[in-house]
Amino acid sequence: MLRILAVVALLAFTVYCVVDVARTDREQVRHLPKLAWVTLAVLFTPAGGIAWLVAGRPRGQVGRGGGTGRGPRGPDDDPDFLRGI
Repeated sequence: MLRILAVVALLAFTVYCVVDVARTDREQVRHLPKLAWVTLAVLFTPAGGIAWLVAGRPRGQVGRGGGTGRGPRGPDDDPDFLRGI
C-alpha cells in the first residue's frame, strides 16, 4: 500500500510540474525552453520536477496567477477599505 501511495505521489508531482510548465508563458521560463523542461520533468522524475520548481519557474510566481503576491487581500489589510469605515 505504501508503494502504491509513493507511485501515485510521484505521478501527481510529475503531472503538476508538466501542467505548470505548459501554463507558464514562454517568455517567463528561465534557462531552458519549455519542451526541455517538460522532457526533464517526465524523464527524470522527481529530479526534473524539482529542477523546474527551483531553476525554471519564473521568479515571484505565487499560486496560479503567476503574480508576486500583491493580489486581493482581506478587508482588514486593505488601507482603502479601512479609510472608508
